[in-house]
Amino acid sequence: MTISCRIGEADFDPAAEISALEALGGGGVATFTGIVRGDDGLVTLRLDHYPAMTQAQVDRIAAKAMARWPLLGIRVVHRVGSLKPGERIVFVGTASRHRTAALESCAFLIDWLKTNAPFWKKESFADGRSAWVEPRAEDDAKAAQWEE
Repeated sequence: MTISCRIGEADFDPAAEISALEALGGGGVATFTGIVRGDDGLVTLRLDHYPAMTQAQVDRIAAKAMARWPLLGIRVVHRVGSLKPGERIVFVGTASRHRTAALESCAFLIDWLKTNAPFWKKESFADGRSAWVEPRAEDDAKAAQWEE
């Protein structure tokens, strides 16, 4: 079993992340790659975080997923800093002997990252507006399905 969680400014190669999961020899790999949307004239999305706290929380939730499903591996990559529309922001991948565990655990991890990971997001728009991203009820409801 292998867990890799990286947080940083550098872009990542989804194909390399998938290959690492496929090399674990399971029967299923599930992945999600998030892209910055350019809705409403968005120019940049800035993600800030407290590195030690964020890393510890992401590592903790990955370990929780590993304990909950029969997984061979997990890979999480989350970018921080200023990102433009069209840039990759997050990758979550899981490998298991069976598809259900891979699919469910991947969804669990991305729902958790979307709602509970300690990132502060600020959007800047072409017209000069900027705003902090607020939690959305539909994201919270989606994440709540995973509570035990």
